[in-house]
Amino acid sequence: MFKHLLSALLCGFALILLVHAQDDQSDAAFISTGVSKSIAPQYKATHQQQAAYVRSFPQGVKNCYRVNITQGTKYLIRASFVYGNYDGLNKLPKFDLLFGANSWDSVAFVDASSSTIKELVHVPTLDYIHVCLVNKGTGTPFISALELRPLKNTTYVTPTGSLELFLRLDVGSTSNQSYRYDYDALDRIWVPYTFNKWTQLTTSLTVDAQSHNDYQVPSIAMRTASTPVDASASMDFSWESPDTSTEYYVYLHFAELQQLKANQSRAFNITLNGDYWFGPFVPKYLSTITVFSPSSLTGGNYSFSLVQTENSTLPPILNAMEIYTLIDLSQPETDGDDVAAIINIKSTYGVDKDWQGDPCTPQGYMWEGLNCSYSGSPRIISLDLSSSGLTGEITSYISNLAMLQSLDLSNNSLTGSVPEFLSKLPNLKVLNLERNKLNGSIPADLIQRSTSGSLSLSVGENADLCASISCKKEKKKKNIVIPIIASIGGFSILVVAAVAIFMGLKRGRKQGVPQQPNNQVDSFESKKRQFTYSDVLRITNNFQTKVLGRGGFGKVYHGYVDDTQVAVKMLSPTSGQGYQQFQAEVKLLIRVHHRNLTSLVGYCNEGTNMALIYEFMAHGDLESHLLGEDSNANVLTWEGRLQIATDAAQG
Repeated sequence: MFKHLLSALLCGFALILLVHAQDDQSDAAFISTGVSKSIAPQYKATHQQQAAYVRSFPQGVKNCYRVNITQGTKYLIRASFVYGNYDGLNKLPKFDLLFGANSWDSVAFVDASSSTIKELVHVPTLDYIHVCLVNKGTGTPFISALELRPLKNTTYVTPTGSLELFLRLDVGSTSNQSYRYDYDALDRIWVPYTFNKWTQLTTSLTVDAQSHNDYQVPSIAMRTASTPVDASASMDFSWESPDTSTEYYVYLHFAELQQLKANQSRAFNITLNGDYWFGPFVPKYLSTITVFSPSSLTGGNYSFSLVQTENSTLPPILNAMEIYTLIDLSQPETDGDDVAAIINIKSTYGVDKDWQGDPCTPQGYMWEGLNCSYSGSPRIISLDLSSSGLTGEITSYISNLAMLQSLDLSNNSLTGSVPEFLSKLPNLKVLNLERNKLNGSIPADLIQRSTSGSLSLSVGENADLCASISCKKEKKKKNIVIPIIASIGGFSILVVAAVAIFMGLKRGRKQGVPQQPNNQVDSFESKKRQFTYSDVLRITNNFQTKVLGRGGFGKVYHGYVDDTQVAVKMLSPTSGQGYQQFQAEVKLLIRVHHRNLTSLVGYCNEGTNMALIYEFMAHGDLESHLLGEDSNANVLTWEGRLQIATDAAQG
């Protein structure tokens, strides 16, 4: 029977938009992509005005509407599609429809003139919904109308899930015309249906003139009904589901249309697949009563019968019916705080990416540049905006991505300082800020986490960015240090020279490596240069060589430049002496030369990786030469000590 019914529906859908649709509204406020197109003139005459134009989406895979609604309110949500050869290709497309994080349905067409309708009854858990069209490579997606109507929460109740429309019929219609708003206050579309074994009953009176039940079935649908041609026969309707796991909800709407005489009665039972389902039921005169399934129907085959009771003098009637399938739309969308944060980031930087709908869901349509976790509500754990043309400062909206593990903002034109809030992201494991225009200093906590190995920190090629933990301390002291140096310049050079003697000789004693010929000192004079961090790793064999000493600056490692021994002093990020001393020592040792002073071979200044590379000294440290504690060391005379200090001071 439902083969006949479905055929009637296909004919009826072509008429759906003919009768009294409500005023439509531009969709420009709800979507930022797509282009408006007009359907071909020959199709406009058979459709309502709102079907005359479509929004087509030739660009992007997922294009989404975002509509603000009232959270917790039940809505009828309908998407309508009339192809009408709007693109001049005369080729029917096929595409998918998404609702939030969930698959809704596939959209296909019988011909260019027919309407395809997708309708839901749903209670949103958020204060907005996303309806998305997905290009599957089988034609350009488009849409004619998207409509939402609030319903009473007491209607269409299901223990779980939402409802998708299967059928909605105006049974016994005499007009062969579909009805919607303003006949139906809820703007449901009622399709006419008749059957050759049934006949029609009608009334010119208004059904539910005084009040409606909560389903508010329109009077125009309720004032016609069907009853069996054979008064002794039952009213039967049935359908088969291709998927036995599909769950159905059935709503049957009844109203008595005849003023029964004293000797007349109408009562019947309703059976499903031969088993009692409801009854005996007596329709009420000109008043709608809805009989529905409180739980879903399953099994694959569904055969309903309305059977007259023994004491009834009149056969059963049926005025209208609705059948829905249960659809699971429970997949949660991305955490609300993450959504707000990423939308604000998009707005702040004007991100030019195909970011539509929910950021993380469905998983196959995650936003470009994101990665998400899916334990509970999806959370954004990775954000890659490298090479995205970003300008301005690093936005504080990033701090609201509380679960962020990886952040890549490299190769942009970001300015300003590295913000402290980045160090407050508890799960951050990768931070790439390379190749920007950042300045100032890096927060100490980020440097400490990088040193401990819990954070991969990349900040290279930011010319004005200080990567040392001591930058702020040195900046505070700057105004005091400059006048002191100016007033006692000669004395400071002498002191530094003496310290250099101390460090060089002390290094030699702790190294305990055999003495090298003096001609190596001369060879180093022409080799002062800047080394990369990779060079330092090679020189020290990945810091597996002997540790020659430790100090406030950091550790000193033994190493080789080509075949020549050197001492490599690495700056610790937590050093209290820090970056300023590193610069001062490099500049001093390049200018000051003496046979009793350690010579600078080169240095490394690459992000947080800084090192000074000296010639290797094997004669013992200053302490041994001053105190004579090492039996192999020659004790300096007072004359020798003064001569060294004087020579160093004179350069």
